[in-house]
Amino acid sequence: MARIGYARVSTTDQDLETQLSKLKAEGCEVIRSEKVSGGSRDGRTELATVLDFLRPGDELVVTRLDRLGRDTRDVLNPIYECEQKGAFVTVLDPHVSTRGEIGHIVLTVLGMVAQTERRFIKERQREGIEQAKRDGVYKGGKQRVDRRKVFALHHQDQSPIQIARLIGCSRRNYDRCRFGRCWLRQAPCGHGHAANGYCLMIFID
Repeated sequence: MARIGYARVSTTDQDLETQLSKLKAEGCEVIRSEKVSGGSRDGRTELATVLDFLRPGDELVVTRLDRLGRDTRDVLNPIYECEQKGAFVTVLDPHVSTRGEIGHIVLTVLGMVAQTERRFIKERQREGIEQAKRDGVYKGGKQRVDRRKVFALHHQDQSPIQIARLIGCSRRNYDRCRFGRCWLRQAPCGHGHAANGYCLMIFID
């Protein structure tokens, strides 16, 4: 019977260390971590690895319930998959486990409460942005991709995947790298102008 920890943050500039420390202190023998959005299961390869690895009697440990997902469905699906394998899920904050029926009910309720709370936060954020726009003080979100670095790496004949890895973003964010109302993307070059077989294309919204 193994205790397996899973840690997640949503963006590359967030730190996993706090979660990892708590999971180690809890005695997790194996810990998998990733920096990926919890909005869906897409791209969450480490979570998939943990769920595939689980055996009867094993325990999946997370620091908070929202590390599994952002809404009730995404929280309950991994728990269901664990149960189908005869494994358990334990959340450290608040400390709840599916080893008992009450624990399963509590996790379901917590997932519903968390989803509702996120909806309220998004609604307040939307209202705040609209008010800031009316007041003329809205500056938009923080730029996550350094466009100058993207250009520089492109001229070094780096591939899109290599560039995304080097600047610390996902391939999707790389593809969304924008310059004014234009956005950049590398596409196969059929004219032999680029050594790596790609040309830097500029698309207009």
